[in-house]
Amino acid sequence: MVLVVALVATAVAWTSLRDTPYVAPTPDDPAPRPLTTEAARTLDRLASALEAGDEQAAGDLAPDDDAEAQALLTALSANARELRLSDVDLRYVDEEAVGEAGAWVASVAAQWQLPEDERVTEMEIHVRLVAAGAEVRVLGFAGGDGSRTPVWLSGPARVLRSDDVLVIDQAGEGRRTLRLAARALPVVQRVLPDWQGPLVVESPETGAGLDAALGVEGGTFADVAAVTDIVDGSTGPGAPEHVFVNPQVMARLTPVGAQVVMNHEAAHVAVGAADADLPLWLLEGFADYVALRAIRLPASTTAAQVVAEVRRDGLPDSLPSDSDFEPTGARLGAAYEAAWLACVVIAEEAGEPALVDFYHAVDAGGDLEAELEGATGLTLAALTGRWQDRLSDLAG
Repeated sequence: MVLVVALVATAVAWTSLRDTPYVAPTPDDPAPRPLTTEAARTLDRLASALEAGDEQAAGDLAPDDDAEAQALLTALSANARELRLSDVDLRYVDEEAVGEAGAWVASVAAQWQLPEDERVTEMEIHVRLVAAGAEVRVLGFAGGDGSRTPVWLSGPARVLRSDDVLVIDQAGEGRRTLRLAARALPVVQRVLPDWQGPLVVESPETGAGLDAALGVEGGTFADVAAVTDIVDGSTGPGAPEHVFVNPQVMARLTPVGAQVVMNHEAAHVAVGAADADLPLWLLEGFADYVALRAIRLPASTTAAQVVAEVRRDGLPDSLPSDSDFEPTGARLGAAYEAAWLACVVIAEEAGEPALVDFYHAVDAGGDLEAELEGATGLTLAALTGRWQDRLSDLAG
């Protein structure tokens, strides 16, 4: 009966409307369509202004009544000029989110090249745009949701250079960072003499700026002093790999601690670690081996956390697992120390060149156990046993 009533009601309704022409309803408040063609033109002009370092031309692309946006674009053009950027391109892809008053966020395929990088950086960034009559103006840049906001595009930065180091600094510690990076190069070259740099270090203003530069969830690296990463997330030979500093953590370190951190990250850059597929005990332990080799500290200091674990929980059954290296994990410090000690044992047993050969062989795709025995003469079980012996000796 319900179905019959519904059919009858539909027939009556159609009879009453059959002489009325059908007109599609108009939305009460139609959402404005972004001016994509005009936006593409604006982005082209911004790319040209950035590559030329033309502060006036860049500032003119902000809304006339928005002094903050004008100051931002002017500063970004100054950054680009000091960085000596080339091949700058900004290509409109799509709108990400449409807001009120003609404003929206666009995804933009961006590219540029630093003279210190082997190849062009290419990444998708988010640009905040707004319609201004028939034109489109730039409000700024928006990170989040996996999108990266490069440090030089996030606000005013100071650019410092030496022969083989470039520092992009927003934290006001540029000279200190430059000194740390310059001192790290010869430390790395003692173990890896074929690497001559350059080293690029980016220091955003805050830890939140670090998260935005790397496109990660807020607080991911809250307790980490520095991270090495490929700038645009790409892979392959020549991918631009930089050191990213967490200024809030780095500022709390002693001079020796800060130097060890920079040495460690420079070692990662030297071997292309950001694109490596290695067990983390080898990847991080090798970088710490390089970093600490030139630092005169007793093992009781450089392995203090893992020794405390051994005294509390007994000897570990195996070398650190990848899960032990979670940035927010409780065992992070001890895992780094344990990995460092494993690489020290390899170098002591077979020599430093054997450690380097082992690392490169596994990085090239070799089987861990086979390459360990081939380069050092040690089986994984033998290495683990000698490593446990060292831990036991240190723990007393």
